[in-house]
Amino acid sequence: MLNRNSDLDIKHNYSLEKLNTFGLDVASEFFYIVKSLKDLRNVLLENKRKKITVLGGGSNILFTKFLDGLCLKIDLKGIDIIEENKNNVVINVMAGENWHDFVQWSVNNGFGGIENLSLIPGLVGAAPIQNIGAYGVELKDVFISCNTVNIKDQTEKEFDEKSCLFGYRTSRFKTIDKNNYIITSIKIRLTKEKHKYNISYGPVKEEIGNRELNLESISNTVIKIRKSKLPDTKLLGNCGSFFKNPVINESKYIELKKKFPSISAFKVQKNQYKVSAAWLIEFLKYKGKSIGNVGVYKNQALVLVNLGGATGKEVLSLANKITSAVYSTFKINLQPEVEIL
Repeated sequence: MLNRNSDLDIKHNYSLEKLNTFGLDVASEFFYIVKSLKDLRNVLLENKRKKITVLGGGSNILFTKFLDGLCLKIDLKGIDIIEENKNNVVINVMAGENWHDFVQWSVNNGFGGIENLSLIPGLVGAAPIQNIGAYGVELKDVFISCNTVNIKDQTEKEFDEKSCLFGYRTSRFKTIDKNNYIITSIKIRLTKEKHKYNISYGPVKEEIGNRELNLESISNTVIKIRKSKLPDTKLLGNCGSFFKNPVINESKYIELKKKFPSISAFKVQKNQYKVSAAWLIEFLKYKGKSIGNVGVYKNQALVLVNLGGATGKEVLSLANKITSAVYSTFKINLQPEVEIL
């Protein structure tokens, strides 16, 4: 039962269709928008016995069924410069800020380090969970710490970069501490001068050409590339890249290279290669393929799309078909980048 004396405006059987970028028509048993840290502590305290699901921008989640328990939409706002010197600036960003808007704010203010992460969907609070990355840059490269609230006892705790246990598209918040903490803000360090521009990824280097290298030109280039590959979620429901690029050892890479000479992969560290999941899927002729209400986007094989009226189970079924086909042919286990509920 809800606490009838509470001032919290908790909704019942609330539709999440407009709050997930797949555009799936699912509902949550209970729903609440968190506007302050006090709000967050109160709603957690009053709903201790309910299962808690945290929703940010809804851009990295696949709902496959009715959501039991309480869904919290994080809407904590604020961007503050808390330290500054000649070379660097330390910024505290609240979890409910839109990630891309924050990147654009940084670029417009001449702060460097995250321009390659332009147009990544979602909110700031999800960035450490996923250790978001694109075009040679990851959040961990600029990350200092994040503030959190413990779901069980409402205590606050700060995790520095090392204790977040960042890996490729993962962190402690996706592994050992999954569903234990809610991220409320992050601190990052950006450059003010002597920016280290990263155009190591071929598409960025090719697209930018002979244009002057600066924060704005790199950001605009990344935006242009992403728009060419990813469908607008308002027109075609999707969560961007559905799968992670698998990492394999050198002997496995050599074996695959012999069988599939055109395989797309690059060395990430000694004895390890990152394989293009998009190449694997495209090789198997899934790019542009549709099955019922779902499909694989014609311009990017990593993107699964809702063609209209799809259910989460239909999306998951397509994902499983692709995963099985990839394993059958390449003996590689594709892992989802998207959280499946």
